[in-house]
Amino acid sequence: MAAALLGAAALSLSGCFRYVRGLGRVIPGLVAEQDTLELNLVLIGDAGLPAPGGEPVLKALRDQIAKQSKNTFVVFLGDNVYPRGMVLDSSAAERRENERILDAQMAPLLETGVNGVMIPGNHDWATGTQAGLETVRVQERYVNRRGRGIVRFLPEGGCPGPVPLDFGSYLRVIVLDTQWWLQAPFPRGSEGCRTRTEAQVVDSLRHDLSSAGSRRTVIVTHHPQLSGGQHGGYFDWPTYLFPFHPWARQAGLFAKQDITGAQYRAMIESFQRAWGSNPPLVFASGHEHNLQVLRIAAHHYQVVSGAGIYNHSTQSRVIRGTLYARRASGWTELAFLRDGRVRLSVKVVDAAGNAKEDFSMWLDTPPLVPVHTDDPAEPRPAAPPSPPSAPPPGARP
Repeated sequence: MAAALLGAAALSLSGCFRYVRGLGRVIPGLVAEQDTLELNLVLIGDAGLPAPGGEPVLKALRDQIAKQSKNTFVVFLGDNVYPRGMVLDSSAAERRENERILDAQMAPLLETGVNGVMIPGNHDWATGTQAGLETVRVQERYVNRRGRGIVRFLPEGGCPGPVPLDFGSYLRVIVLDTQWWLQAPFPRGSEGCRTRTEAQVVDSLRHDLSSAGSRRTVIVTHHPQLSGGQHGGYFDWPTYLFPFHPWARQAGLFAKQDITGAQYRAMIESFQRAWGSNPPLVFASGHEHNLQVLRIAAHHYQVVSGAGIYNHSTQSRVIRGTLYARRASGWTELAFLRDGRVRLSVKVVDAAGNAKEDFSMWLDTPPLVPVHTDDPAEPRPAAPPSPPSAPPPGARP
């Protein structure tokens, strides 16, 4: 799989790609009687600079999650505070702006009672500088205090994860802090962590995937493993007016935050070794300021959903595996149904804060293993083996 990813990145040099406004189609909504919604997982990233007068994407998010607040969980996929995370000086004017930014993102959840988590990105780690560990811990303390148990910051303490969150017998969300991997050689935090080394992260991730039983698994991170955007080595034509910059990044130079970078590639290859023949159904990330859905293999998708600020977007291209790609503002949703199906939809937001479904599809999912019941006409998912200790949504892990 690693070779396939690197081969896809190399397409940027061969010209085997094209720009798209949108690629895909919309399927009918959840209308059949057997389509019982267990959970709607909302994935939104890079929302760390909401407009002071009211952010259209966050307005649309609030309106959408209010419609099904009992069955929704929201994940903010990192870069929660631009440009360099939380300022450490609590009396600084910039710190007050940092707090406004976080309050604006948490408001839709606090107002509707919808649970969610915020995970860190590279900007939250002080853009990868030496102050990153303390910066991300300050953000964690603020989110956990203001989130009132509804919104939490994970992983805690500057730890890398993984942190498994189980939703009944149908879904396991696994939280990873990918910037922890890219932060070296600066201190990355290990005291009190479930995992302290990269090898331990890989072992724990392998365990959390293999012990999920009949649950679908979704890994949530900031950095994608595959992308048709600039972090994947694909640039829009104006960038080539200064050709050294994109060519250097495509070659892996000055590319710590790009898939072409050596440290980034090593991280992704480590994750792939962890899941082996048992990959997550979805690997969901932000980082790119656009919306993408890519099929990597059977039962395995990459979602890029880093468009959480209106008109703060970057171009994406069609690469191998692309099912949908658009330069637009919005987010992605995964609807997990009781009969085992999973419906993916992409919501695009306009300047007035109105959301519209722009793409949807049923994901290719492995069959659920039914257990014996008195009524064979009503199969149920098999009871999974006991997972590692993990809290339900709304409780601290």
